[in-house]
Amino acid sequence: MPIGAHMSIIGGFDQALLRGKEVGCETVQLFVKSNMQWKVTPLTEEAVEQFKENRSETGISPCVAHLSYLVNLAATDPKTRTRSHETFPIEHDYTERLGIEYLVIHPGAHMGAGEEAALKKIARFLNQTHKKTKGYKTQILLETTAGQGTYVCYTFEHLARILDMLDEPERVGVCYDTSHTFAAGYDIRTESAYRKTLREFNRTVGLKRIKAFHFNDSKADFDTHVDRHEHIGRGHLGLEPFRLLLNDRRFKRLPMILETPKGEEKGESLDAINLRTLRSLIK
Repeated sequence: MPIGAHMSIIGGFDQALLRGKEVGCETVQLFVKSNMQWKVTPLTEEAVEQFKENRSETGISPCVAHLSYLVNLAATDPKTRTRSHETFPIEHDYTERLGIEYLVIHPGAHMGAGEEAALKKIARFLNQTHKKTKGYKTQILLETTAGQGTYVCYTFEHLARILDMLDEPERVGVCYDTSHTFAAGYDIRTESAYRKTLREFNRTVGLKRIKAFHFNDSKADFDTHVDRHEHIGRGHLGLEPFRLLLNDRRFKRLPMILETPKGEEKGESLDAINLRTLRSLIK
């Protein structure tokens, strides 16, 4: 069961792998460009080869990329829409060239235009993208959201609606974020609640669509639609949801990735502490 964390790419994409290995990651997530700037730095063949070399040496697998936060595939503002539609293909291409298996995306925010309009825009863009990227191995993953602001995909029905509108739905999966879904109103704090929520996901989307997990406890309480991550076992979720997920055989091969706050505690990386906590829950 590959467990890991999001790692910084300062100094090069390959450095994310080394940082991950240092704290005990078996899988890592990374950005392929600055996550809060539109500017894109060209991807060199040297960088690609170094990344692949470090990946081979560290044994980290699979790898997950995360789309930069500025991209909004449901944007109503023409400038943001144009930039989003220009940036997404570049990041998708970088992910493919680096040999990264998954590209997680925040599907988008409707900005007042309405949820159905946003879902249609997202599906239309993904269909256009797939037509231009025949043969790509990187799979796009729609991330579950907390529903903060006007973000869509805070309900399982939103995910199902997008998938239903895709011409090649097999090329798209889901990244299940524990903090986001909890804040969106899906409880997994007890075994009965966990089973109920997963039955609902399976009924609407299908458990086979889940290709990765974001493991985050939540600073925000249940059904508040507030997106705030907390360290494992220190938030409103507690340890039990992670125990249930880590011991669910249906997900044993899927990457489970921390997006918890960075830093140190008593001289030790918080990532290492969170990873140790997760591993202690595996039976």
